[in-house]
Amino acid sequence: MATQKQYNNNPSTQDIEVMKSSKSKALLRFVLVFLSFLGVAFLFAILLFTFFKSPKEMMQARELEYMKLQYEILNDRLDNMEVLMTDMEERDNNLYRVMFEADPIPSSVRRSGFLDADRYADLYGYKNSGLIVNTARKLDVIASQLYNQSVSYDTLFAMARNKSDMLAHIPAIFPVKETEVKYISSFFGYRPDPIYKVEKFHSGIDFSAALGTDTYATGDGVVADVERNEWGYGNLVVIDHGYGYKTRYAHLQKAAVRKGQKVKRGQKIGTIGDSGKTTGVHLHYEVLKNDVQVDPINFFYNDLTPDEYELILQHSTLPTQTMD
Repeated sequence: MATQKQYNNNPSTQDIEVMKSSKSKALLRFVLVFLSFLGVAFLFAILLFTFFKSPKEMMQARELEYMKLQYEILNDRLDNMEVLMTDMEERDNNLYRVMFEADPIPSSVRRSGFLDADRYADLYGYKNSGLIVNTARKLDVIASQLYNQSVSYDTLFAMARNKSDMLAHIPAIFPVKETEVKYISSFFGYRPDPIYKVEKFHSGIDFSAALGTDTYATGDGVVADVERNEWGYGNLVVIDHGYGYKTRYAHLQKAAVRKGQKVKRGQKIGTIGDSGKTTGVHLHYEVLKNDVQVDPINFFYNDLTPDEYELILQHSTLPTQTMD
């Protein structure tokens, strides 16, 4: 394309002459045009990156949304796992550990060790920190639950291997032959005291029988104590059965065992008498679990049918006066 010529009137010659272009002016015009182009391009770039995302940014945004969705799905799955773990813990505490006479594991112990906020300090400061920290905390809690549940199952497995030994040691029969018991004169619970005439807690069961009737160990164990007293329990034998269980046989006529002696279930340990604080011949029998008196009626399952057990439960609710 031809360059457009410019003309100028020369006063000295009175002629019209072609105007010559200055190189400096041309260069200046070029620079101005170039700078204008750069300015427009810069403004366009600012507008573009302000209101529109680059392909790379759009790809990163899609990946971030996808990861956020995966975290939310993972949280839902962790919630389901927590429900399952809670169900396992409840069955462990209320079924398996009850079967083996083991104390339940408190919830605070099962979920211990992951309550310190500093543990997740490095995860804060991001747009989705709450979601990430919540997921990490759930994973840690479930890991703690799984570990404690595994330890619990190991304990129960060991108990299961010793189940036969445990069953032999836990009190499970009458301390007096059923055919020689005249009647049960008093049960476990609050009863009128025969001497002080006020209602007091009766910590065992009173078996009324003839003087000199044999008394038997209700489970395997070791004689923990043999005492002779003129008041209180009177002549007393205490057997430690292990597994947290002890039994007391009070108001005996005499003991037939010595302290430290091993005994088997059904072995004679003494004879019924009226020693100590008592109003008549009888055996006062107690069962202790972890040194706390519990109702002996729950430990006669080897000697009673379900119907007999139901009947004795009904009798235990009737008002009776203790003999000691």
